[in-house]
Amino acid sequence: MKIAAVCGSGLGSSFMIEMNIQTILKELGREDIEVAHYDLGSASPELADVFFVGQDLADSAYHLGRVVVLKSIIDLDELGEKVRGIVTEES
Repeated sequence: MKIAAVCGSGLGSSFMIEMNIQTILKELGREDIEVAHYDLGSASPELADVFFVGQDLADSAYHLGRVVVLKSIIDLDELGEKVRGIVTEES
């Protein structure tokens, strides 16, 4: 499984989300799941199974396929809950 974080420029917020997802996956013992980050213009459906985006990009990201929208990109509780949900569904 591959998870991607996407933001407008592919630098700041998507990289932060990627690192936070990696931390959550490590806590869950799921180091087998790949995580990457992209800018919206470079992201395409074949790059990941699930894409995490901030609410500001939600309308622009649905062409990617399975998109998880974060109300707050800095809320670790929200991110953790949504990552755990994805991992549970895939198990």
